[in-house]
Amino acid sequence: MTSLDLITIGRSSVDLYGAQVGGRLEDMASFNKYIGGSPTNIAAGTARLGLKSALITRVGDEHMGRFIREQLEREGVDVRGVKTDPERLTALVLLGIRDDKQFPLIFYREDCADMALCEEDIDPQFVAEARCVCVTGTHLSHPNTEAAVLKALACARDSGARTALDIDYRPNLWGLAGHGAGESRYIESEKVTAKLQSTLHWFDLIVGTEEEFHIAGGSTDTIEALRAVRKVSGATLVCKRGPMGAVVFEGNIPTSLDEGQTGEGFPIEVFNVLGAGDGFMSGLLKGWLTGEDWPTSLKFANACGAFAVSRHGCTPAYPSWTELQYFFRTGIRDRALRKDVLLEQVHWSTNRTGEWPEMRVFAFDHRMQLEAMAREAGVGNERIGAFKTLCLDAALEVSAGKTGYGILCDGRLGRDALYKAAGSGLWIGRPVEWPGSRPLTLEPEIGVDFGGLVEWPVDHVVKVLCFYHPDDSEDMRAEQEATIRRLFAAARRNRLELLLEIIPSKVGPTDDNTTAAIIERFYEIGVYPDWWKLEPMKSEASWANACDAISRHDPYVRGIVVLGLDAPSVELEQSFAIAAKFDLVKGFAVGRTIFGEAARRWLAGEITDAAAIEDMSKKYRELCQVWDRARAPKGEER
Repeated sequence: MTSLDLITIGRSSVDLYGAQVGGRLEDMASFNKYIGGSPTNIAAGTARLGLKSALITRVGDEHMGRFIREQLEREGVDVRGVKTDPERLTALVLLGIRDDKQFPLIFYREDCADMALCEEDIDPQFVAEARCVCVTGTHLSHPNTEAAVLKALACARDSGARTALDIDYRPNLWGLAGHGAGESRYIESEKVTAKLQSTLHWFDLIVGTEEEFHIAGGSTDTIEALRAVRKVSGATLVCKRGPMGAVVFEGNIPTSLDEGQTGEGFPIEVFNVLGAGDGFMSGLLKGWLTGEDWPTSLKFANACGAFAVSRHGCTPAYPSWTELQYFFRTGIRDRALRKDVLLEQVHWSTNRTGEWPEMRVFAFDHRMQLEAMAREAGVGNERIGAFKTLCLDAALEVSAGKTGYGILCDGRLGRDALYKAAGSGLWIGRPVEWPGSRPLTLEPEIGVDFGGLVEWPVDHVVKVLCFYHPDDSEDMRAEQEATIRRLFAAARRNRLELLLEIIPSKVGPTDDNTTAAIIERFYEIGVYPDWWKLEPMKSEASWANACDAISRHDPYVRGIVVLGLDAPSVELEQSFAIAAKFDLVKGFAVGRTIFGEAARRWLAGEITDAAAIEDMSKKYRELCQVWDRARAPKGEER
């Protein structure tokens, strides 16, 4: 029995992509960090397409090695084959987009971790779990890594798995060019040709560009090179031809490339070719390993390559299976795919990492209310920060390392608590609105250009409360909507999720359609929150209307959390009972019901830290139990 569709073997690195486009790599001022390396990209790309993928590689015993492992896990890749090298560093690559033809890159791979891969790293039982083993050419360039690759291929043959090669020729990784020639894709070498040809018989599928087949076949005439490869391998050959698509040859090589099998192509604007081949390979493997014919497999491959060419980064550019099917239905609406707003929404929402089917959120992002309590107690606002760390301690005690728990905490008064929460496993939401503002204004730290978000950790969720009502004046509505639209765009640009909180009952009268009407309006102006935070509506009709409005516009939304409005526990239990009937409601985000009494007494010096934590933990735990009971099917207790 095979539990994996695919194992890839070889390079893994951290890609540092220049954030500025159109300048020299020398002049880059900032970089975006992604996972990289051809086998790593392919493992993630195929996982996004629904294959059960794994990677065999080595990473360093440091922060970047942990980043690769954790990001692969977030992408759904099996990391049992990712070994930690205690002596070597994880490879790094610096990349840039100079224009539509120049893409400079520098490999930092001197004695890096993945080049220490050896035969001992290959577990035959692990390899036997896969239906296919895919290797890339770079790891044939060194005796130790070559031995590891050949052992994996032998294990694959023994278990009856398919084998695939992406030639992935990088001359400077074969020692044929200097560090500054990372962009070079072809340098003739009899030694490299001989090495490749000695291994080609291992493969059922061989994929490469025309230049890569030139090195594999020992000729700069593509037909002659393909025929030379055919003499030593019976593999299906897939030759990539850039904007002309790709061709497949299963048998003898004809006199023209145009005689090969082809698939539908997608003429799009070239923005970034780096990683396009790995995107192509991901789509090709998806088709090949799910029994599609070659024209269909090439269609998948060409489309995945087109996505990569049109976006920033390698793995982040690759589509999900849902996104790919959406693209096939809609076609090319903008040749610059990254500028197709609806396509980008599907890309964002179907490639978010982390699952939050349940949300039990302790909200202590309150600022105005706690400042009032501090004044009443006669203490400075610095005490509020200390109290918020106690709130976090209570949240950690109740969550006890389990999933489905979170916090809302601000960065102005609760900075230390946010620092401490990093890496805890809690969902973290962070408010940006100035407390009580209407029209909406934001905390000064966000900045007039909203540039403050660039400093946020990417796992923080931007939470904004907007006091909005359908009966607002035209000027009020226009000003608040403009702020929300800018915030939404800024959050996406900084790869941050957005939670939009609306409380219309604080502004004017409401009925069963009020909240739904507000939701409709925000989608109408192009705002797609990842999360909604809604007040505890008292009728099922209100909830049904709101959930319907969200589902019709965004079937991929994370969900809804119910806020508390400082309600007593009995009232909250009643509101939870109604909200929990709707699957789109994932849980609650409640604050003062949990911390109100403890805050007043602690700020007044009446109770100790431990007593405050104990009181809040008890109330938070009880509230979690109330929600769990409301959510449990009839007759069941959770």
